[in-house]
Amino acid sequence: AETSVRSGNTVVHYSAVPTTRLTPEIARQYGITRSANRALVNIAVREGEPGKDSAVPATVVIAATNLVGQRSDLRVLEVREGDAIYYLAEARIAGEDTLAFEVEVTREGATAPIRVQFRQEFFPQ
Repeated sequence: AETSVRSGNTVVHYSAVPTTRLTPEIARQYGITRSANRALVNIAVREGEPGKDSAVPATVVIAATNLVGQRSDLRVLEVREGDAIYYLAEARIAGEDTLAFEVEVTREGATAPIRVQFRQEFFPQ
């Protein structure tokens, strides 16, 4: 389920799903590995009033920690499609797993980052 956090006039939308949910075509288009051992994190940053907001560029840093405390800094890819901007990162998962994500988003022109923390359970298919 997608979730969001608002800070002032900026909203950060975030989600994480198994990469097996992606179609082979979409995975290939973005260079994502479809695997039961991979999760995809998707971050979008929007500025403005609801319904009148627009995508804004940002610097996005993501780390993932599993239940045994193994932490990984994730490589983030910025994707621009028309007026949309989003940030994708892959995380490794091991079977039935829970990852805690720490996301730091610094909107272009902002001086302070927005920090988001969320947990996601993954179940093998």
